[in-house]
Amino acid sequence: MDTASSPTISALPVIRRAALWLCLLAPFFYLTYGIANWLASQRAHVPNLAFDWEGAIPFYAWTIVPYWSINAFYALSLFINDTSTAVDRLAKRYLMAQVVAVTCFIAFPLTAIFTRPETSGLPGFMFAVLGGFDKPFNQAPSLHIALLVIIWDHLRRKLPGGVRQVWHVWCFLIGVSVLTTYQHHFIDIPTGALLGLFALWFFPHGAPSPLAGFHFTTNEKARRLGRAYAVGACLLLLLTVSGVFLTGYALLFLWPALALAIVSVGYFGAGPPVFQKAADGKVTLASHWLLMPYRFGARLNIRYWTRALPARIEITDGVFLGRFPTGPELSGIATVIDLTGELIALRSTTGTVWKSFPALDLVAPPDETLAAAAGAIEASRPNGPVLVCCALGFQRSAATVMHWLVATSRSPNRYAALELLKSKGRPVHLPAMVTNPKGSA
Repeated sequence: MDTASSPTISALPVIRRAALWLCLLAPFFYLTYGIANWLASQRAHVPNLAFDWEGAIPFYAWTIVPYWSINAFYALSLFINDTSTAVDRLAKRYLMAQVVAVTCFIAFPLTAIFTRPETSGLPGFMFAVLGGFDKPFNQAPSLHIALLVIIWDHLRRKLPGGVRQVWHVWCFLIGVSVLTTYQHHFIDIPTGALLGLFALWFFPHGAPSPLAGFHFTTNEKARRLGRAYAVGACLLLLLTVSGVFLTGYALLFLWPALALAIVSVGYFGAGPPVFQKAADGKVTLASHWLLMPYRFGARLNIRYWTRALPARIEITDGVFLGRFPTGPELSGIATVIDLTGELIALRSTTGTVWKSFPALDLVAPPDETLAAAAGAIEASRPNGPVLVCCALGFQRSAATVMHWLVATSRSPNRYAALELLKSKGRPVHLPAMVTNPKGSA
């Protein structure tokens, strides 16, 4: 085989797959988008969600160029992939954004109330073509913004440094253009971004879907917590629906509602993968933003319950037990063994190594997680002090230290290990995790 032709031949499956997806997605887009527009146009009254200050937004006719350019990037991105699997992932993200957005357009149609000035030249031509199929409906969530988030994330991974910076700037122009072309109102932007991030979360890069291993848990406590978070999500959704009649800002409650819904799914059976946390404690872009409201609440909870406690206590042999640390609290720590699924590793300026073993809060970690974390403690000790932490330092991390004490024969059994932890003066809550207190780990 001619080696010069190998790259072309190897690219053919990607090109074919991309072409097939484009043949499906393009007509599906225009068909469903058009139907949603038509249905809205048949209504006697279509409401709007515009703020008074939006009247000060200037109209820039030339921004129709970046606005339109997303169509080219939509198609092009399908072909800029290394494997057919990557093409499928991107196409599924497109499809999810499309289906969710159109469902919202049909269920809750909104209209734009901007009056666009007359334009001429190339911008005038482009506005005329746009007006041929895009009516002043299909507002929130902005499908334009949702697709922009998906395409931006896809291409930023493919482009070299200098070009990547240009790409960021161009994507910013595309995002702003939905306002400066008078195509959308402000509230459409954050709701569209939320939808785009959800598509990234559901179909993550280089990993299976967080719901791929879902099975309903038999753990009653996990089910109870799942129901509690689901109720919280529903209450916030109810607040959104009722509040939107008073102010468009009520749509922003969708953010914490979605965060709680995701956590609820984790407790019902998806487990820690819903947090998309890697072994180094970092999370995906989608997880970082989607779950930010939940993490904010978790941080407040840590502050409340541990405000009068030391950040950490030494158990034995340079192994410390404590809460999830702040930046200054990493001082003097060589390795962090992190049992939280919900919190993100801190950036260390002292060279601290972060090892994450994600587990759900208030639920006993699986034995394999405890064993792996305990092994990491022992392997890390020669490098310096080790901090074993979870959110509060009361349960997941305490169970891990207890497992380590028994596994390394520092304690003869779980009962002795538990007594040692309690003797250090820090609260330890392990009733569900110590089912056989006098047995071995």
